[in-house]
Amino acid sequence: MRRKLNTEDIKRVTIEEFKNGEKIPLIVVLDNVRSLHNVGSVFRTSDAYCVQRVILCGISAVPPNAEIHKSALGAEFSVDWVYFQDTVEPLVELKHQGYKLFAVEQTEQSSMLDNFRIKEGEKCVVIFGNEVRGVQQNVIDLCDDCIEIPQFGTKHSLNVSVAAGIVVWEFWKFFVKQ
Repeated sequence: MRRKLNTEDIKRVTIEEFKNGEKIPLIVVLDNVRSLHNVGSVFRTSDAYCVQRVILCGISAVPPNAEIHKSALGAEFSVDWVYFQDTVEPLVELKHQGYKLFAVEQTEQSSMLDNFRIKEGEKCVVIFGNEVRGVQQNVIDLCDDCIEIPQFGTKHSLNVSVAAGIVVWEFWKFFVKQ
């Protein structure tokens, strides 16, 4: 029989230990994500995989917010974040700092996530868009590439927080193997 682990068994780090701990060179950008639950879920995923920072843009809600907290479960306190009204502004700055920008979007010539690779030493930004309209075209135009998650059913659409979980996990694996 397998015993379920309790909080002490898992050996969670404190918020202070997390903030001072090593992060993967990945920044997550939410481009006009309207659902507070999606925002909270992205914080939680970003905490789980030691993302450097979350950038909230446009209509994306910001902490403190009870609805974000409901799905973030406190990750909004551990993960560094910043807000910008215009998504383009932080992306231009990050590009100047040497980050590679990747929109998670279905576009002509998207790179399929299962074939996508990053180069050793690259710092990356992944951008997730609005639940209905996706990533804005002017944001896509700034990107080095677009990443598409392969899908085989009838919808070819995933909830933004689910997509973030899949993509951030794949980036985490890339960075850990380097």
